[in-house]
Amino acid sequence: MRFDDQITTVEQLREIITPPPEVVSDKEIDRLDHHCRSFIERSPFVLIASTDGAGSVDLSPKGDPPGFVRVLDDHTLAIPDRPGNHRADTFLNVLQHPFVGLIFLIPGTRNTLRVRGRATIVR
Repeated sequence: MRFDDQITTVEQLREIITPPPEVVSDKEIDRLDHHCRSFIERSPFVLIASTDGAGSVDLSPKGDPPGFVRVLDDHTLAIPDRPGNHRADTFLNVLQHPFVGLIFLIPGTRNTLRVRGRATIVR
């Protein structure tokens, strides 16, 4: 299927979707503050987005009892490996392109926490 009226520039997009209010833009911070830490400690579920060297995207769910993801410092999280399907898509992607995006969820709440950064695989 072909679309006739494609949006190809930021200007065209902003004609349809206005920029976010300052209160929304100011939510982005460069560290894990006490609010982030608290949210991560209470979250039993995180989605990990990664890309391979060609830019193909993968989204992998990880879950366990709240607190399974550990905040090591203001810039570092430790996410344990969990038994899965053994495809290792996220690990293979990180070896090619070491950047990930995370979305932490807490069931029963409307809030989410987004984190992005550089990933490293460690034993």
